Amino acid sequence: MTALGFLYPGHSAEDDYPRIEQLLGSDIRLALIHTDIGEDAHRVDALLRMGAPERLAEGVEELRLSGAEAVVWACTSGSFVFGWEGAHEQVRDLAKAAGLPASSTSFAFAHAVRELGADRVAVAATYPEDVAEHFVAFLRAAGIEVAAMRGSGIITAAEVGTWGYAEILALARAGDHADASVILLPDTALHTAAHVRDLERELGKPVLTANQVTVWEALRLAGRKVNAPALGALFTKEPLVQVKG
Repeated sequence: MTALGFLYPGHSAEDDYPRIEQLLGSDIRLALIHTDIGEDAHRVDALLRMGAPERLAEGVEELRLSGAEAVVWACTSGSFVFGWEGAHEQVRDLAKAAGLPASSTSFAFAHAVRELGADRVAVAATYPEDVAEHFVAFLRAAGIEVAAMRGSGIITAAEVGTWGYAEILALARAGDHADASVILLPDTALHTAAHVRDLERELGKPVLTANQVTVWEALRLAGRKVNAPALGALFTKEPLVQVKG
């Protein structure tokens, strides 16, 4: 049995995690601990407070009791707003507090893009464009070329959590670009666990979503690889899917 820990801000799409646990179909247990979201706002100042070390440290004791072997801060915006160096410091502080290997969803995206061997990506974000630009800057600092970025202007995680497949597909299509080999949907408040494979079939290329890459990153930290085709190309390493003719 491998136990993996996740610090998840507030309550929006946390039900993706038990769904992913089922889709993994292995001896993997996902332990989700909620952190205080503070002000629910996709604004840089609010996101910096949400990802502050003291906020993350509050969930560490419960995390230890879960028996987790690794921990991921399951928040994209609450990590990339700190910048490349600041996000590294954030996970170093988390690893020190938890006594475990640690990462965040922002680093999960960077590592997952490399895992797929992608040269260029498109970003389809729920955030306002000024916040989404911070994610683009983070990816570029990781050496990833961003062919296109689209923001959606959604202010709260609560609103993002109400989106269904139709809205998610529309966002991904709007953010796609012919030069991008992978599409990134960077918001852990977005329910995507049930939709990754359908999105890839519709768009004809791999799709990386926040909760999907967060779990993959925790598995990477724990030294586990799991074949789970329902979670998309990242979990199968299949060739790129073909665009429908």
